[in-house]
Amino acid sequence: MIQDPGDHSTPTACQTVNGFPAKVEAASSPPRPLYDVCLDIRRKVDSFLAQDPSTALLRNVQARVREAFGVVDEAFQRYEPQEISISYNGGKDCLVLLIIILACLAHRPPKQNKHEPSKPPSEPSASMRFPEKFQAVYIVSPHPFSEIDDFVISSSAEYQLDVTRYELGMKQGLAAYLADHPDIKAIFVGTRRTDPHGEKLTHFDPTDGGWPDFMRVHPVIDWHYAEIWAFIRHLEIPYCPLYDQGYTSLGGTKDTQPNPNLKKQGNNGGGFLPAYELVGDDEERLGRDR
Repeated sequence: MIQDPGDHSTPTACQTVNGFPAKVEAASSPPRPLYDVCLDIRRKVDSFLAQDPSTALLRNVQARVREAFGVVDEAFQRYEPQEISISYNGGKDCLVLLIIILACLAHRPPKQNKHEPSKPPSEPSASMRFPEKFQAVYIVSPHPFSEIDDFVISSSAEYQLDVTRYELGMKQGLAAYLADHPDIKAIFVGTRRTDPHGEKLTHFDPTDGGWPDFMRVHPVIDWHYAEIWAFIRHLEIPYCPLYDQGYTSLGGTKDTQPNPNLKKQGNNGGGFLPAYELVGDDEERLGRDR
């Protein structure tokens, strides 16, 4: 199913005239501290939550965000920042997840080291105690799209992610990541209910037998496809440009094509509509071979 063109909002400020999202460029000046990044994102998300949306879709997204906040806050109660990471491959779901994590992190400065003497509240400031980067693992798909790699690099710089990249299978890559980062106890994952193997997942799930041992945290497990895109577009979050070429689920170049349900009609049938034109969860993976 494709959205009714009459339901479209005006193209957001993060889009250029050719329809591609604005590229997240690495700043020539020193990068902003992670704490400042988190505060800016929190203000943006809080502003959205304070609105009175005119559509049921956006009202549903507000409810999803509040629920996801609760899951992320619980994760930060269970684990210290050095014990938790995000699985980040530049896709739309983990991008939404990342924004929510950083928004929550803004309200949860790391605790003072228990071995340090107590200090006045203003010394040091919360930003000085904040980690420089948030940890992330990127398991690269076989035959990766260059656009995905480029977006992971640029967005990681913008959002201050410390990304460790592995060109291995998922199980082998995660095992290598935990071996290289032995403090990690939990990983945020952007899996949704309609993804393969996502049907029975909860917000917190230990890995299955035979897999590297850590807690999987799924704050966006119950989000629908249309809600993911409504959040991204309403908050004007830059995203991987492949989505504007009709790709709705990203894998590698050998197993991923533009979604056939987005193929343009007329004009000799050339080209595809952008991913956010699709609505149905069950159509999301029609461009994937597996």
